[in-house]
Amino acid sequence: MSQFKEILLIKNGELALKGLNRGTFEAVLLKNLRYRLRPLGKFGLRKAQSTIYIEPLEAGTDLDEVSDRVAQVFGISAFSRAMVVEKEMGAILEGAASYLAEALQQARSFKVEARRADKSFPLGSPEICAQVGEYLLERFPHLRVDVHAPELTVWIEIRDFAAYIHAPQRAGAGGMPVGTGGRAAILISGGIDSPVAAYMMAKRGVELTAVHFASPPYTSERAEMKVVSLLEQVAAYAGRIDLRIVPFTHIQEEIQRKCPEDLFTLIMRRFMMRIAARVARSADCGALVTGESVGQVASQTIPALACTDAAADLPVFRPVIGMDKEEIIAIARRIGTFETSIQPYEDCCTVFTPRHPRTRPKLEMVEQAEEALDIETLIEEALAGIRRQMVHSR
Repeated sequence: MSQFKEILLIKNGELALKGLNRGTFEAVLLKNLRYRLRPLGKFGLRKAQSTIYIEPLEAGTDLDEVSDRVAQVFGISAFSRAMVVEKEMGAILEGAASYLAEALQQARSFKVEARRADKSFPLGSPEICAQVGEYLLERFPHLRVDVHAPELTVWIEIRDFAAYIHAPQRAGAGGMPVGTGGRAAILISGGIDSPVAAYMMAKRGVELTAVHFASPPYTSERAEMKVVSLLEQVAAYAGRIDLRIVPFTHIQEEIQRKCPEDLFTLIMRRFMMRIAARVARSADCGALVTGESVGQVASQTIPALACTDAAADLPVFRPVIGMDKEEIIAIARRIGTFETSIQPYEDCCTVFTPRHPRTRPKLEMVEQAEEALDIETLIEEALAGIRRQMVHSR
């Protein structure tokens, strides 16, 4: 347990640009923070002066874990752990030296930055910086002042209820609070791309319903477990995710039996869009999301994507559409989904892959091939067999 009274100071970044509805966005951010921190204990949360204050209300709270969770909440640009002291220079001087002692001992150069939001405080920011800097030089004589490129910056903030001392801020997840950007249904596979697409939509405040297509016995239970694991990792950022698992075996077998092989993947994708759109509407979602990237595979050429979209009656968002694989992998590594994505359990997209898929299909050709199928009956059968699971972060 820390000997200091510590809190977290949260900067909400992009929300500061909002107008009269800014309070609505901040209320959602506070709700999301409470949800993420609930397993770690009791906290007091309040907002003032474009800052959210998180105060632990129980002894022994693990602020390292609190910080890690806060770093995953969308809508936060930066945050810092800070020591709380009285608005009195003696307390500020001693607090800076004791709270940041380890960092000051390891650094070779430093500077002090001060912000005086409480204008009733008798000293201005330059005087605060001068006094704190002089005191720290006396206590840590190995240090030198470097105002241009210091190894450590000591922050002193004089605010409404107290003074706060902290080192440089830690970057937040950015974006908008989940729940402020509407709802969308993400077509989730066990690959690398779709979890990244889900993360990127959640970053814009979109609440997610996930739709996964399973084809037993061609796909295993482990493939489903892999998808759940991926969604648990995404949920650390996106909040809980409503997963719908769609039985897809019969549809794929019918396509394989009655349609040209070079159109298998495209017709399969069109069925996925139709079913996902039905699921999306039932979940009050206004759009579909996929992890497709132009040219990555045969079904992701521009003509193929156009044929796929023609089967959907909702907007289709593709957050990674212009990224190459290395860019997608970099995000997957950062959010922790990459190692799970490369586990060798196949999803339904890879089971019935044609040997020579058509890359420049015509919509009329695809629709003609689909005439051999009882589309509506197949969709209704799949919808009737959906299994539902609520996925939470680990």
